[in-house]
Amino acid sequence: MTGNNTARRTRPWLYLIVAAAFVALDQLTKWLCIWYLKAVGSVTLIPGLLRLTYLENRGAAFGSLTSHRWVFMVLSTVAIAVMIVYLLRFAEPSRLLRWTLALIIGGGVGNMIDRVALGYVVDMIDFYGIWPYIFNVADSCVCVGAGMMVLYFILAARAEYKAKQDGGKS
Repeated sequence: MTGNNTARRTRPWLYLIVAAAFVALDQLTKWLCIWYLKAVGSVTLIPGLLRLTYLENRGAAFGSLTSHRWVFMVLSTVAIAVMIVYLLRFAEPSRLLRWTLALIIGGGVGNMIDRVALGYVVDMIDFYGIWPYIFNVADSCVCVGAGMMVLYFILAARAEYKAKQDGGKS
């Protein structure tokens, strides 16, 4: 086995470390929110645009599926496990795909910790007047990761189309 193959095999673990860093950032912001913000409720950072607002989200994304918490937890756990296995065993050397999976895994685990430990997810980022929902770092990771996944699939489809076009000209 060459050094290059070893580097390729260990690279997915680095993205799990990145995912763990996103989990740590998410949990730190939630801990700070509980410690400092819960008592006051809301603090305006940019008037008319951004405030930190303590919210206990007992549902899924943006407070939906409140009465189906356990179903959502099971589906989330399965999805996170599948993404970890894919990242470690099947992902081709696409940095975009690996960053995508690291973001989604980190965000999913961050919110799962809250659901298991607290029974709800702590949200705090409030773009009031622009966006009606309050969210957190983990939600941001999942949403950015989902957007990156769409970009990955668009770029992959484009590359496949281009390869077919180039193949037909030979």
